[in-house]
Amino acid sequence: QVQLVESGGGSVQTGGSLRLSCTTSGPTFNPTCIRWFRQAPGKEREVVGGVERAGTTSGGDSVKDRFTISEDVSKHTLYLQMNSLKPEDTGTYFCVDTCSRVWGRGTQVTVSS
Repeated sequence: QVQLVESGGGSVQTGGSLRLSCTTSGPTFNPTCIRWFRQAPGKEREVVGGVERAGTTSGGDSVKDRFTISEDVSKHTLYLQMNSLKPEDTGTYFCVDTCSRVWGRGTQVTVSS
């Protein structure tokens, strides 16, 4: 049984930073399977990014220059570093193992002006 647990969410002011963690458990760990998504209030989930063969993926222009993704294989953890946060980044952030199709339960991020 694969499990994913997100952590690191919180409340920050505009311009602040947060680092989210996605820790996985199971018989194997493949960071290329993991993706970050987010869902703002009243909106659909959108992809934030993940690790691919050639490097790190990114979402749209709203996050590409501010968010970065890295992994620590020894800890079975994928990180989402978020800098220069804006109020529109507010939402619930999820990680998902796209290989096993298992989602985490999410962590809340709130950015105030």
